[in-house]
Amino acid sequence: QVHLVESGGDSVQAGGSLRLSCAASAYTGSPKCMAWFRQSPGKEREGVAAFTTGIRTYYADSVEGRFAISRNENTLFLQMNSLLPEDTAMYYCAADLHSSTCLASTRLMPGRYSYWGQGTQVTVSS
Repeated sequence: QVHLVESGGDSVQAGGSLRLSCAASAYTGSPKCMAWFRQSPGKEREGVAAFTTGIRTYYADSVEGRFAISRNENTLFLQMNSLLPEDTAMYYCAADLHSSTCLASTRLMPGRYSYWGQGTQVTVSS
């Protein structure tokens, strides 16, 4: 089992930056795949970035070049730069113990992740 706690969400103006953190407590093994997702009201949860074993990073097209995902032992980070109003959402950290989740076809699919944090709100004003 993995317990996840996000922090770092805030309200910023467009063009600003934020750094989200996700503290992970793993009791049954180290997560093979961790990711950030986001969800706006009335929209489906979408994958933002994934960090897989082998220190590989993957990004949704909408954030490529602006966001950077990293992991330091038991903490996952999301550095968000050049924020846009459309980045406004609740951001969730997710983890899974199965390496199959890290495959290209599944690493940004919310249904493949077993463990989720409670979310942290990011609001970007124009």
